[in-house]
Amino acid sequence: MAIVETRDLKRHFDKVLAVDGVNIATEEGEFVVLLGPSGSGKSTLLRMIAGLEHPTAGDILIDGQRVNHLPPRARKISMVFQSYALYPHMTAYKNIGFPLKAEGLDTATRDKKIRWAAGLLGISHLLDRKPRQLSGGERQRVALARALVRDPAVFLLDEPLSNLDAKLRAMARDELKQFQREIGTTTIYVTHDQVEAMGMGDRVAVLYNGKLRQFGTPHELYEDPADTFVATFLGSPPMNIIERDGRLVGFRPEDFLPKVVWEDKEDLVTYDFHVTRTEYLGADQYIYGIVNTDVGETKIVSRMPSMVTVPIEAGSQYDFAVQGHHQVYFDKQSGKRIEYEKV
Repeated sequence: MAIVETRDLKRHFDKVLAVDGVNIATEEGEFVVLLGPSGSGKSTLLRMIAGLEHPTAGDILIDGQRVNHLPPRARKISMVFQSYALYPHMTAYKNIGFPLKAEGLDTATRDKKIRWAAGLLGISHLLDRKPRQLSGGERQRVALARALVRDPAVFLLDEPLSNLDAKLRAMARDELKQFQREIGTTTIYVTHDQVEAMGMGDRVAVLYNGKLRQFGTPHELYEDPADTFVATFLGSPPMNIIERDGRLVGFRPEDFLPKVVWEDKEDLVTYDFHVTRTEYLGADQYIYGIVNTDVGETKIVSRMPSMVTVPIEAGSQYDFAVQGHHQVYFDKQSGKRIEYEKV
């Protein structure tokens, strides 16, 4: 286990500032997720930690030691790429053992480590197969086993599940998280998928345009977003943001329900909601519509459990409400979160 820290880390590509002064510090054995859309800087940040990219400025520390000058092999890290990067002409056994052979370990030690890692990941029966004979999930496990045999202090994973189909991806998420908990190795995981981030990360670092927007637990990010980007990037549907009474007000779709369903009417903020369409999605129904705000009509959405049997029809007007303590406020100019009293 190790602690990974970045201090004011920057990376320029010509005139583009891909990573802009990012400060992150993991805890020992923590599963940290770097989350953001394409171009946010998350993969560049991971590659700098790995030693595959050199920082333009700032420092990278592993267990307190500055490693900017160290090559990847000297950083005690193992990395799993999106493509898995398996050698197609080698069996799974030889793919897993390749880094050990490069280190010059004897045959018996290599064999012991390979079979241990394969057993841990449930692929002992696949060791004689080549990558083309394996499924996507099996190739992913081979790549993880190859990383594991090096006994790293830190695992770095760059969207390792993105090539899997939806069903296998959900299963692999659970297996990967369980695997990480068993070995206890500090892990930094890159993804653009908020479901992966929220479901797997002990803490999540949200990046956008090279900047760290917020670093916290999934609960903190969802319930207490630092700005309008985080508020609208996390959640499906995302947080509603409207302009009302001279400020930006945000509330989650699941907190925006017909007024008649609320038992406590004292803390309610009511909106005249013109419903434009509804979607039935099994456990939930999404209700899309318009409310009048300081800047005119604004589109928002309600996520209502299907067990709530209040009849809602498109084209009609309804009183919808949100509890006041579920509303959050943002500065109109910067988009940063502010307290109600400061408005």
